[in-house]
Amino acid sequence: MIDLIDVHKSFNTQHVLRGVNLHIPKGKTTVILGQSGGGKSVLLKHMLGLIKPDSGQILVDGVDITKLSDKKLFAIRKKFGMLFQDAALFDSLTIGENVAFPIREHKRLPEKKIQKIVKEKLALVGLEEHAHKMPSELSGGMKKRAGLARAIALDPEILLFDEPTTGLDPVMTKKIDHLIIETQKNLNLTCVVISHDMASTFRIAHNIAFLCQGVIAVQGTPEEIKNTDHPVLKEFLEGFLRHQEA
Repeated sequence: MIDLIDVHKSFNTQHVLRGVNLHIPKGKTTVILGQSGGGKSVLLKHMLGLIKPDSGQILVDGVDITKLSDKKLFAIRKKFGMLFQDAALFDSLTIGENVAFPIREHKRLPEKKIQKIVKEKLALVGLEEHAHKMPSELSGGMKKRAGLARAIALDPEILLFDEPTTGLDPVMTKKIDHLIIETQKNLNLTCVVISHDMASTFRIAHNIAFLCQGVIAVQGTPEEIKNTDHPVLKEFLEGFLRHQEA
């Protein structure tokens, strides 16, 4: 679904991506792990075409988006949905209006049809009774779910998650993980998740890629990742296992 080939990106003197090669398979959930400040979010923005690489290719369904005009890039972006780290809901709109927003922006539909779609999407995330509420009336977990409903409003093929469980307690983290699993499976989506939460990663991932020092140092199934001999990734895993034992 998505292939990054020898992608380089620098900001002034900071060389963030140093030749990233990454394959995102269709209809699966791929989690990108890495240290804080290591370039994970930069990588996600490249997939959306929000940032252009200094060199390299980014293929979405075989199309190199680095060479597209703004108009053609906009069309490719319609394949994507995005759940931001803080849900990024519009504070002045109700939850229902937040979900309706991208539909109104991109499709010419009668209001009755828009409201039907909004109801369906909110039902998928368990918020059908909360459409009238403002974001300020929701808990952190409910905001994430509302953000997910908005992200799938246009029936995307690819769903991107930027640290979806940051700031949530362990119980709510498991609920959001379960929601990601169910959404991916029920809608047959290609999901890309940025995370540093190892427990969450092993719950949701079909594939895991570890970004370290600007390259994908390790990529494989959860079982392959657990058996890695990469020193930095082993530290991640050992910290996770110690926490599990505690």
